[in-house]
Amino acid sequence: MDNDSIDARIAAQDWPTITAALDARGWAILPALINPDSARATAALFDDDARFRSRIVMARHGFGSGDYGYFAHPLPPLVSRLRRTLYPQLTALADHWHERLGNPARFPAAHQDYLARCHDAGQQRPTPLLLRYRSGDYNCLHQDLYGAHVFPLQVAILLSRPGSDFSGGDFVITEQRPRQQSRVDVVPLGQGDAVIFAVNHRPVRGSRGDYRVTMRHGVATIRSGERHTLGIIFHDAH
Repeated sequence: MDNDSIDARIAAQDWPTITAALDARGWAILPALINPDSARATAALFDDDARFRSRIVMARHGFGSGDYGYFAHPLPPLVSRLRRTLYPQLTALADHWHERLGNPARFPAAHQDYLARCHDAGQQRPTPLLLRYRSGDYNCLHQDLYGAHVFPLQVAILLSRPGSDFSGGDFVITEQRPRQQSRVDVVPLGQGDAVIFAVNHRPVRGSRGDYRVTMRHGVATIRSGERHTLGIIFHDAH
């Protein structure tokens, strides 16, 4: 997928509706963000060790079961383009959330300027990642934080075909409101679909003003086959 194609797909998304969904529930789907050929080609990078700065076996760390790798510089062109082009679509909402939560930090318009801020604070390692799950694997509920500088939204793109390449393995998001039990959403994704979701906290309007809701995400157990996901995180890591 060339740059013009991915730029056109991002521009063609219904951003007012997406932004409203993010504000209302903390996640939104971007349908058919990448085409099947690009999804398969990206998934195939998993076996190329030279592409990654580190690999994680989740069971060794209590994260779940499965494997993932953080991409090394230079990022694959599609990954770099997605990160750079999606970011400016989200900065207005990120600023609005920070304002509502009383966080003074605001985000520059260009992703390269935000990365410079991360790098100046010692967060210099790239965070986009490629995940692989096989039968019996799963990902525990978690947050991808990595340092003091955290962009409040991130993106996951399903690279495999549900019902064909794998079964099970639903993407799940939980929301913990103060003094309430957790709420769970199961996010329906097809190959090439992306979900944008809150990394850590989001504001919710209550009778006495805004309050802070904690969000976590994970992947349910894979029943059969193999599932690959591309994760786009906009802040870098220590």
